[in-house]
Amino acid sequence: MVSATATSGPLISAWAAVSPWGLRGEDFASGLRSGRRADRPLPREDWSVPYEAACLVPDFDIKAVLGRKGTRSMDRATGLAVAALRHLLAGDGAAAEGAGAAEGGRLVGVGEDTGLALGTSTGSAQSMMDFTRDSLVSERPFFVDPARFPNTVMNCAAGQSAIWHRLKGPNTTIAGGRATGLLALQYALRLQRAGRAGSVLCGAVEEFSAARAWLEWHTREAAADGAAADGGTLGEGAAVWLLEPAETAAGNGRRGLAEVAGLEFGFAAEAEQARGVLTDTVRRLLERTGTAPGDVGLVADSQAPGALGTAERAALDEVFAGAAPRRLACADSIGDTYAASAAFQVAAVLALAETGETAAGTVALVTSVDRDGVVGAALLRTR
Repeated sequence: MVSATATSGPLISAWAAVSPWGLRGEDFASGLRSGRRADRPLPREDWSVPYEAACLVPDFDIKAVLGRKGTRSMDRATGLAVAALRHLLAGDGAAAEGAGAAEGGRLVGVGEDTGLALGTSTGSAQSMMDFTRDSLVSERPFFVDPARFPNTVMNCAAGQSAIWHRLKGPNTTIAGGRATGLLALQYALRLQRAGRAGSVLCGAVEEFSAARAWLEWHTREAAADGAAADGGTLGEGAAVWLLEPAETAAGNGRRGLAEVAGLEFGFAAEAEQARGVLTDTVRRLLERTGTAPGDVGLVADSQAPGALGTAERAALDEVFAGAAPRRLACADSIGDTYAASAAFQVAAVLALAETGETAAGTVALVTSVDRDGVVGAALLRTR
């Protein structure tokens, strides 16, 4: 099963990230450059989880970061998404020049009709479990806090982000496991091609919580291979970017950071099929975009835990036999951010492009494999 998206011209012209390296895009770029590990011990008195450490966004208190108004019942996933988009719209981590810079606290050309395609896993697992628990342990099942009910639906983060930032364009929540960021990018491109939106904000978010930690623990234990039971440190954060047509970016004074050259997806029904499916997916993508393996200068793989990660690396070794593109491996430092992992992989490419650490025209490949079978690849050309 395959799905392809061919593109010509759409640019990613601004980005932002709230990551375990810090609250701003420059923190992410600095951490990527240094390779500094962001994991930290979890105080046992604060966390009842099966892990000793996690990669948490430092000093992320929702009320302190976003203010007290409108945040009383906001969950962590929503707070991370709202904060990341606020930094993006304010010009943080965005290659905006001259007229393209933020004016009055907002990027030029990003109006109310801007679309939003935001990726997540299930929304906030912690919110769902807390709300369900309250309905069971309260004196009456309906003695729950109604203000917290919106947190239990998957599109809470996208909806709240649109409200906070006055976005009235198409609003979509995408859930596709580790490949979510690439699926959100594909959806944004479809909105543009269909004429539903000109500029689209897209990306993905993942929170760390006790609920997610236990779900990951039991899911990994249930995996077929023992290595997956210890798939690495869990991380969290949000990475978002602005996708706009090349002519729109130029009109807004933005040169763009990377062109989206193409996307390709496949499906591996069994984990043993992941290597072959990803190999075929990447080769199709390279062929469709007229790119030779030796032309690829950067590879950002998902570093999926266990056998899937091994299959992913084997597929890339097969495709790039005889070539040696630079590898971006941010998950080694910021942990397994699951639904946000592909978005952070894209952000890593954008960070290098923005700081000039890659030459204009560098071809970057972003790949992802997921335990539910989704296999994806994106090709970006830096500007």
